[in-house]
Amino acid sequence: MRVPLSALLLCALCASPFVQAQAKRDYLTNDEANQIRNAQDPNDRIKLYVHFAQQRLDQILQLMEKDKAGRSALVHDLLDEYTKVIEAIDTVADDSLHRHLAIDKGNALAAVQEKEMLASLQNIQDSNPKDLARYDFVLKEAIDTTSDSLELAQQDLDSRTAAVAAEAAKEKEARRTAMTPEERAKSDDAEQKAAPKKGPSLLRPGEKLPESAGGPADPKKK
Repeated sequence: MRVPLSALLLCALCASPFVQAQAKRDYLTNDEANQIRNAQDPNDRIKLYVHFAQQRLDQILQLMEKDKAGRSALVHDLLDEYTKVIEAIDTVADDSLHRHLAIDKGNALAAVQEKEMLASLQNIQDSNPKDLARYDFVLKEAIDTTSDSLELAQQDLDSRTAAVAAEAAKEKEARRTAMTPEERAKSDDAEQKAAPKKGPSLLRPGEKLPESAGGPADPKKK
């Protein structure tokens, strides 16, 4: 299950992307949230999230080994946390691509690990444990989310970046269409003010910089 781009772009507006919103959620411990906060590189953040997801899956697999009272509630909660961690991986990746940050290493790790984790989740489902009905929904959600995330991780990064940009443009246009004329005018004015301004040129009209100063090379010169 993919997180809407509008949601992750909202996180990008925060002083520390990803962290402020995620630290408030209970699927991360305080220590995990601090680790995410301290990892400034998106590759490091993706690696941490993959590690957190694997930890929860390992706990689930241990619980599945013995049919103890209260197991189903623990499995349910761990599956729910696991799914949210996987969604966070996609959020970090898409937001980083939107901001043109490299995620090659983290994405490659996610592709390998998520493939293995997906197989483990499917094995749980196929084993049909007798208490499956109590966490069947969250298990299916975890499988679907991991499958979607794996598909994204295996996608060509250039294509994924283009898809992220297209989705952002589509959502921006949808918001603009829903605005009143007054709101649209204010939005346009705000964008113009936020756009970087080009400094005044010291060149006269038609004058170009010489080649030695960074101007275009003369095609007649070899």
